[in-house]
Amino acid sequence: MKRLRGALCAAVLVILAISLPASAAAATAPIKLGFVYIMSGPFATYGQFAKQGAEMAIDEINREGGILGRQLEARFEDSTGKPDVGIRVFRKLVFQEAVDCLIGLDSSGVANAVVPALLQMKTPLIITHAATPDVTGSLCNRYAFRISLNLDQNVKAAALIAAETKADTWTTIGPDYAFGHQSWEYFQKYLKQIKPAVRFLPEAQTAFPPAKTTDFSAYITKLMQAKPQGVLISLWGGNLIDFVRQADQMGFFSGDFEVLMTLGGAVEVLDALRDKMPKGIWVGTRYWFLANDTDRNQRFRNDYYNRYGQYPSYNAHGAYGAVYSYKAAVEKAATVDKEAVITALEGLSLELPVGLITIRAEDHQALTDACWGKTSADPAYPIPILKPLRVFPGAEITPPVTETGCQMTP
Repeated sequence: MKRLRGALCAAVLVILAISLPASAAAATAPIKLGFVYIMSGPFATYGQFAKQGAEMAIDEINREGGILGRQLEARFEDSTGKPDVGIRVFRKLVFQEAVDCLIGLDSSGVANAVVPALLQMKTPLIITHAATPDVTGSLCNRYAFRISLNLDQNVKAAALIAAETKADTWTTIGPDYAFGHQSWEYFQKYLKQIKPAVRFLPEAQTAFPPAKTTDFSAYITKLMQAKPQGVLISLWGGNLIDFVRQADQMGFFSGDFEVLMTLGGAVEVLDALRDKMPKGIWVGTRYWFLANDTDRNQRFRNDYYNRYGQYPSYNAHGAYGAVYSYKAAVEKAATVDKEAVITALEGLSLELPVGLITIRAEDHQALTDACWGKTSADPAYPIPILKPLRVFPGAEITPPVTETGCQMTP
């Protein structure tokens, strides 16, 4: 019996000798964050801004001691804007790189493919750009969160502005995938509710060019020949930049109709176009660096400009805000355990440069403000600014959970 007891004690000591150092190492090991954005092609500028925002947040947090005493490390991957590539790099980050949290996503098409796959990856994803309402609606699940404005919220703001104009007949041009078609669908829904007499031109007089389009002249001609009183433009990134340059040359912006660009207020677009962006056009954005003068926003805007020589875009703000959202959740949970962090993210409120956001527990969509403004020149800035500026409170443009289609899966 004495020999048996001795052997058991020795075994316990060996186990402790092995496990204690491992636990201690895990408690001090860096926390890994995996970022996926479009880093190549005509939308690469968006990925670059996001990377800059993420790196600035990580550097700030690491200088202050990290999260729970642990430093942050980043892994960046390029989704290329393709769903199959997006799923592959997300799986790589989870199963090979063992990241603690996923952040990213520019494309709604990629988001709709990736979110269902999170049920196998069992890792929280904080979406900062992709705007399809599906990922916090019909496709919602425990692992998907979004801190940025979604398409539903942004288009509701667009409809409120459209209703104030004299335009009664509208058409659209948008990318030929979920984002473009859903932007038009939700715009019609909301504007019809506000202004029942409004008319929308038939499908044959709308335009949905493929994302690879570089020559928009045929689509511009089609819109002008339709003679609308208002045009909703949901093109973004390189597509929007090409469209604006070509439309300006063809006299599109001299037409007698209203123009609303849902993402024309992106710094990436304004910086690329500069004085080529027509003045007096209503444009929307998910974050505008001059929208508020809080200490939080001023510090972010100034630090970003001093570091990169550019004003922060909404994609830079999104990645920056996601890192701080994760930090707040981990500190609330007092652990990096993924399931505990998910629980902490549900209902989380925190102050970001854009203002106070609250992540709804029921569908994981953040209540956050939408910014719209008219393009204007100001000698104090190298890019067009938004003046006048309209800020739509998140609570007023976000549909109730019962209307989102979200049935949260465990």
